[in-house]
Formats: sequence, structure tokens, C-alpha cells
Amino acid sequence: MYDFSTSPDRKNSGSAKWAAMKKNYPQVPDTIIPLSVADMELPTAPEIVTGLQEYLSQNILGYTIPTDNYLRAVCSWMLRRHDFKIDPQWIISSPGVVPAIFNAVRAFTQEGDGVIVMPPVYYPFYRAILQNDRQVIENPLIYNDGTYHIDFDDLEKKARDKQTHLLILCSPHNPVGRVWTKEELRKVVDICLKNDVLLVADEIHSDIILPGFKHTTLATLSTEAADNCLICTAPSKTFNLAGLQVSNIIIKNDDIRHKFTKTALKAGYGALNALGYKACELAYNKCEAWLDEFINLLSQNKKLCADFIEKNIPQIKITNLEGTYLQWWNCRSLGMNKKDLEFFMTRKALIFFDEGYIFGKEGEGFERINLACPTTVLEDALHRLQNALASKNI
Repeated sequence: MYDFSTSPDRKNSGSAKWAAMKKNYPQVPDTIIPLSVADMELPTAPEIVTGLQEYLSQNILGYTIPTDNYLRAVCSWMLRRHDFKIDPQWIISSPGVVPAIFNAVRAFTQEGDGVIVMPPVYYPFYRAILQNDRQVIENPLIYNDGTYHIDFDDLEKKARDKQTHLLILCSPHNPVGRVWTKEELRKVVDICLKNDVLLVADEIHSDIILPGFKHTTLATLSTEAADNCLICTAPSKTFNLAGLQVSNIIIKNDDIRHKFTKTALKAGYGALNALGYKACELAYNKCEAWLDEFINLLSQNKKLCADFIEKNIPQIKITNLEGTYLQWWNCRSLGMNKKDLEFFMTRKALIFFDEGYIFGKEGEGFERINLACPTTVLEDALHRLQNALASKNI
């Protein structure tokens, strides 16, 4: 039904990802498509495009607040896709999940307090902590036989510290692609409840789950879990709407919600842009079939990479992708340090991934690959990588 074979030309469009590639290597050929930052190299769902065109023909772009239709769309989506029944009053709009995490750090910790993260992990988590003069408390994931697990003993030790009050949980995990099981999440919740640590669950990738896996929204585990967490959601990854800067932070606990809102107001946050609200509503009401078809493409791209790498470049080990559209490659056996690996990828193979080291020292020697693109784009990148390695005699 949908076009997943066209890669829109984003040169000179203001695309952050494309601009970063050009800055990194000004001589990069025009035919190269970056596979780094987590937005899609695919056309926008036509229902969103048509719906926004109709909206623009009938409305002015004045100050806008969430409508009842918008709130119903969010509630319906969470119930249909995640078995998460929410009250519209629990929804706090934010210009993005990252600003919401920054706000949560300010709202629920003091300067000098510890905030737990699980590296290798999405790098803005570090910024939210350090730029607010808090302490990063690392609970590194355990890498074993090509997959990752939570180190619960270490988590319990870190959570026990009286100066540690917050855990930012990436669920599904970016960049390693794990979809945490109910049992894993229950252990995290139990540790946090026992040690009075508040949970901020970044669930921005929760709609993008590969067949055979199931995402569990943290707040559905128990009443106690729901009362001790903020659930950060957005249509931005799911439907490629990051540029419209709309997200929904779902907070059941009244006291936590009011404190979060009060802190946001101190920073000057108000309503979102009108098109962001409308795009979210359109996506959740009209684009479920588009998402299901996208996940089919993602499954195909995942298999393409796994099969190609296993057959042609077995030195690279791919972590099994369970959720997100971001595949995590272990390139350490190529024998390059992090800077040499980056130079090789960008200058020799003409491939622009997200370098693993930006996700913490545990990511050194890894690459994060964006699979949200036409299959032909990935095929081209894989062949460039194979040829570059062959010329280097690796």
C-alpha cells in the first residue's frame, strides 16, 4: 500500500543528519545517504500529509492547545497498541522527550545528586544530567554472547546511595535494541521502589517492536510502578515526525505530575505548535496500517544486514534487534581504535553511521546503523563496506 522504496532528497533541506554528514566530509558524493541520526529516509505517511494539507486549508496557525480529539487519539493509541489505559489528565505535552528528561532531572533532583543510566545508552541522557550539575551514575549493561542484560546487583548497589534519586530507563533500549521483558522490568521497578528512586521511562521507540517480541509499558506492571514513574512517549520515531517536536509525557501520580509541570513552566515551556498536535492525532488515528507495513520493511532490512554480514564480513557481530530501527554492530574484531574506525567508515567506505563511542565508553568499537530506509540504500552501503574492507585486506 505504501512507498517504502523511495528515499527523499534531503540535501539543502535543513536536515540535521544530512548537514552533519556534509560537515564531517564536505567531499561526500551526492549519492550517499546517511544512516546515522534516528529519523527515517522514507516518505511521510500520506494520511499525515493529506491531513495536514486539509488542516492548513481550514485553519490559521495561532496559539493552539491540545484538543479533546487529540487527547482521545493519544489515549486510544496507548490502549490499542500497549494495553495501557490512561486518563487524559495524565498527559503532559512536551516539545520532545529529551526536553522532558531535562525537565525531570531538574524537577526531581538537586545539584550534586546522582542519576542512574545504563550505558551504552542514548547520549542526551548524559547531557540532561551533566548540564544540570548532577552526577552520572553508570549501571553498565552486561554484554554477553552478542546480547545485553541488566546488571541487577550493580543497579541495587547504585540505587542504595542516598544521593541517588532518579533512574532514566531506555525502553526499548537505544542503541542496543533490547526489548526488556516483564521480569526484567519488574526487577528494575522493585529496586527503585525499595530505594526511593523515581523512574523516568523513555519509551519513544515502544511502537517499533520486531516480530516475536513484546514491549511492556512500565506503568502497566502494577499500581506501585505507575505511581513511581514518568512514561515518555511520542509519535516522532514511529511516524518520522521529529521536526514537529511533539511528545506526550504520561504521569499518573498527581504530585509527580504537578511538580513536573511546575518545573516546566519555570523554564518557559508552553503549548506546542499547531501542526505537531494535528500530526500526532492523524498518525494515531489513521496510520496504524502504515506502521505495520514499516515494521515489515524493518524486518526485511534487519535480515538483509544480518545475512550479508554473516556471509561476507563475519568479523562484525550484530546484536539481535528486538525493538527500535537502530541496529548495533560490534566492529571490534576489525582491529581499529574508535577514531580509525570512524575514519575508515566515513572516508573509505563512505558510510555515515552513529559512532558507538558517543553512547559511552562501552560503545567504543561499535556502530549504530539506522535501518529506516529503502532496502536498496542498505544494500549499497553494505557493498561499499565489503569493498572497502577488501581493499584494506581485513
